[in-house]
Amino acid sequence: MRSPGPIADTGRVDQIQEVVGLVGDVLGSKVIGGYLHGSAVFGGLKPASDLDVLVVSRRSLDDQERRALLEGLFNLSGFTGGLRPVELTVVVQSEVRPWRFPPTVDFQYGEWLRDELKASGPPQPEPMPDLALLITMVLACDHSLTGPPPAQVLAPVPHADLIRASMAGIPALLDDLDDDTRNVVLTLARIWATLATGEIKSKDAAADWALTRLPPEHRPVLEHAKNLYLASRYSEETWSDNLKAQIRPHVDKLLTEIKRLPHR
Repeated sequence: MRSPGPIADTGRVDQIQEVVGLVGDVLGSKVIGGYLHGSAVFGGLKPASDLDVLVVSRRSLDDQERRALLEGLFNLSGFTGGLRPVELTVVVQSEVRPWRFPPTVDFQYGEWLRDELKASGPPQPEPMPDLALLITMVLACDHSLTGPPPAQVLAPVPHADLIRASMAGIPALLDDLDDDTRNVVLTLARIWATLATGEIKSKDAAADWALTRLPPEHRPVLEHAKNLYLASRYSEETWSDNLKAQIRPHVDKLLTEIKRLPHR
């Protein structure tokens, strides 16, 4: 396994190695490659960053493998005991290479899904437009944990499908605005930056990009969301009454800027 590079926390390296070890134990020779992406590669982990790993498999997981992988992740991912949340995504290579839209995810775990998965059982294959963004990020990060470089395993995603995936995710984001304000605001800024530049940036870098393009009256909400992301790990969000009153107008401004872009 290669060292996870820019991670500035040796404890997190151990956690990633444990996740890759779990995947290897459960899937064995099914694994074509495992790839680190997200903040761990884009400039280093922030206090609120997940550990993001994509696994490319030769074939779909069976029920026993799904259960074993899920139970292992329940123990390896979290917010206490020095752990970080893990987001593990498994795709079958033939479902994403050659590329088509929408792609299918074979298995996905994230801490936001923990309670649902405990109640309903292991995740099953389903269409997932967001894989267009995830795979583009994996290719840009170019960080193998096991297996060949991602460009030898994954097909590039056309820019038009990046746009389709980004736009498809907006309604669900807006539904979460009141409960997950920081992440929704940062993700909308990232969508704007992605569609405008064709590059997927880290959340704080996307916020910086957007702040230089927003008028002064629309900057405070995004500045506060960025500061929360950089400064607080998993504590409850705090928004002043003044900032709360600015959230909806700020989001409306971001949506206006996104809609102004050529969607082709």
